[in-house]
Amino acid sequence: MKVYLATWGCRANQYDTEAVRAMLDAAGHEVVASPEEAEAGVFNGCAVTAQAEADLRQGVRRAARRNPALRATVMGCAAARDDGTIAALPGVEAVVPGADLVRLARALDIDPALAAARASRQTGARALLRIQDGCDEHCTFCATTLARGANRSRPVDVLVDEARRLADHHAEIVITGVHIGTYGADAGGSLSALVTRLVRDVPAVRFRLSSVEATEVDEPLRELLVSPDSGLVPWLHAPLQSGSDRVLRRMGRHWYDAASYASAVERIARDAPVLGLGADIIAGFPGETDEDHRATLALVEALPFTALHVFPFSPRPGTAATRLPGHVREADVGRRSAELRAAGARKSEAHRAARDGGIADVVVVSGPPERNGLTEDNLTVVPTDGAPPRGTRFRARLRVEGRRLFASPLAW
Repeated sequence: MKVYLATWGCRANQYDTEAVRAMLDAAGHEVVASPEEAEAGVFNGCAVTAQAEADLRQGVRRAARRNPALRATVMGCAAARDDGTIAALPGVEAVVPGADLVRLARALDIDPALAAARASRQTGARALLRIQDGCDEHCTFCATTLARGANRSRPVDVLVDEARRLADHHAEIVITGVHIGTYGADAGGSLSALVTRLVRDVPAVRFRLSSVEATEVDEPLRELLVSPDSGLVPWLHAPLQSGSDRVLRRMGRHWYDAASYASAVERIARDAPVLGLGADIIAGFPGETDEDHRATLALVEALPFTALHVFPFSPRPGTAATRLPGHVREADVGRRSAELRAAGARKSEAHRAARDGGIADVVVVSGPPERNGLTEDNLTVVPTDGAPPRGTRFRARLRVEGRRLFASPLAW
């Protein structure tokens, strides 16, 4: 059977699609590049925003137009939240909630035992390692918890074995999940203990954390983040969402306030030779005032961010936020988003300028025609030697020219 795969959303979704690819390979099926070539299609959808769900529906409809005989199965968070809309799309024969690969195998007439297959080589230059699924928190804006369920950690030995196999083909492994800071809470472990084991037992690669709450970074994990050559790159994406305590309470993010977030970030960044720091921020959450927005801007300016992901509030059906009063006008949401993005851009530019002349650890992640690399602190660079193979890792000196950052290879 020839199968077409399409994915939307976060790295956890991308990892799940890699697991589907491994299952298909183990079953002797072929993954093809276009719907026209395929007999079946697996569409892995995201539910984070209304636009993400719209993109999934558009993708399924487009594939059906290109190949009316295509038998489609939809999985992922969007599938878990389906009210019948996805099931009614043209060509859809099955809707599989979340990442239930056993159920997906049955939908594709594959031996369910093959759902446990994992590939040693993934399609991306950097490999993904999903260490857990689900989330025990209940943020009022988030549909992911509703779609993915409670926190469930994968066994340490299984993860180390998978990482070893991935290290044979990838220079970087990104540790991902839905709420990775709670890894081990259901089994007496911790994220820092897992990462300590990974960097010790799989020294051939560098590891990167996908997204971790700042207040969930304990001292052992902080030391790994800021210590050169620890095996864990100095990059932290720490969701903020708002710099207003009032808005954070309305969001249901009860485990921190602006002051404790700032304290956690400052502790993490202390004495770090190099550190990339990103955050998610929601603009225009119900009830957010201009004063709340100014508090968020002030916190952004005060902390050493190097990148921001700014999202206009997107109401998700079934979440508590849809019932909150205080709808923010679209024009105000747009203005606040633009101001936050501009602040993030200034921070990014300042960090890039500060790295001029510095030494970096680079992995080539894209190309041809033009090769791009990624530094340990998450900066995009252009290798100066022109055409190092995708996946190559090298030590480099950085040079800023205009709006581009170049990386000149050095000996290790």
